[in-house]
Amino acid sequence: MSATKRMFTIIAVLTIVSMIVTACATATPAPATQAPVAPAQPTATTAPAQPAATAAPPALTIPDIQQGKFNVAVVLVGFHADGGWSQAHTEAAQWLTTQDPTIAVAYLDTVNPGPDAESAMRQLARKGFDLIIGTTFEYGPTMDTLSQEFPKVNWLHVSGYRNNSTNYGDLFGSMEQMKYLAGMVGGARAKADGNTKLGYVAPWPLPEVIRLGNAFMLGVKQTCPECTMEVRWINTWYDPDKEKQAAQSLLDAGVDIVLVGSDTPGPLTAAANAGKWAFTYDYINSCQPASAKCLGTPYWNWGPAYLDIIKQIRAGTWKPKFDFRDAAAGIVGFYGFMPGQTPQPGVPKDVIPQVQAKLADMLAGKFTDQDIFKGPLKDNTGKIIIPDGKTLTVEDLFGIDAATIKSSNLTGYTPCTYCMNWLVDGIQGTIPAMSSQ
Repeated sequence: MSATKRMFTIIAVLTIVSMIVTACATATPAPATQAPVAPAQPTATTAPAQPAATAAPPALTIPDIQQGKFNVAVVLVGFHADGGWSQAHTEAAQWLTTQDPTIAVAYLDTVNPGPDAESAMRQLARKGFDLIIGTTFEYGPTMDTLSQEFPKVNWLHVSGYRNNSTNYGDLFGSMEQMKYLAGMVGGARAKADGNTKLGYVAPWPLPEVIRLGNAFMLGVKQTCPECTMEVRWINTWYDPDKEKQAAQSLLDAGVDIVLVGSDTPGPLTAAANAGKWAFTYDYINSCQPASAKCLGTPYWNWGPAYLDIIKQIRAGTWKPKFDFRDAAAGIVGFYGFMPGQTPQPGVPKDVIPQVQAKLADMLAGKFTDQDIFKGPLKDNTGKIIIPDGKTLTVEDLFGIDAATIKSSNLTGYTPCTYCMNWLVDGIQGTIPAMSSQ
């Protein structure tokens, strides 16, 4: 998951975006605020609006295409203005229209994986959308099926590993690089405060979530070898109330720094209310609800990657594949340290040069995922998981084992050796079984 990648200047006038939203999303989202490489610093101080977490969304209305344009539909698992994952995708899609007025964009938000997503995506395909982007791992089986049913539609799955060679590809990035940098900051802050307990609000026990937590902890160990981290599994990507409750549970357990792995900045609000610290996630402006207590944001920069793929599709050169981009490609960033940004006020000054140097190595391709997860590495039981000198493959990072390859009918993958189903030394707790809720 985001190698730190990006740099454009937003100049053109925003084309009005075709939007279809649920009752909780009737307003047009704010224009994109993020330039691909050096986004402007956020200025807002209010938290993004949140729909009621327990409210059942009404039936979706499927948008029409705009004739004569390249029509893109973005299917979101969360609220389009969630202050996190879904807002990052929404603003990236809007940004596309500033770069090319012949691109039209629509989105559907709070679309549950399973039958709801299948119905929505099938209707979008029938409407004639040129590209349908699904933005959660759980959409994978649905998009796999529909890509075969609608071979003239292009399908892009964000965060998955299913693809074919004709009309269905995957896109993701090395977010673990940015989480590692955040860990370096977190360790330094913990050491400065004299409290070595950190916490992680973890959405699902998936390899992606485990990998990012492990990368953060490995970064922490660079600046605070004695630090530890507790985990709260919440079994959801998006539930503002549950995210805050998990953060509060960590704070009540004595944690002073909370790492957010879910989709909203709610845990930051909980931490700030307690006078503590947090790292937000996904969206460049997600520190806004409590910037003074936000130590930084590992964020996604989807726009340039989307534009690149659209150009390939229109030129007839797109070869769908597992497209995993690292920091040097610009798909990820760490807010406070990218070009044109200033570290957050809570970042200890003595760690800033260390983080800047490591980031420079990442952007130059000199420090990659293989360097983060280079052996010897122990899990939190003391067992050597990665032997000395060994590094992880993509299959290891994504936990693609023989059973997954068989059940998902995957091709081009070799079963993982050091599958991402372990917690690195320093993380307290265990990995639970997957739960529906």
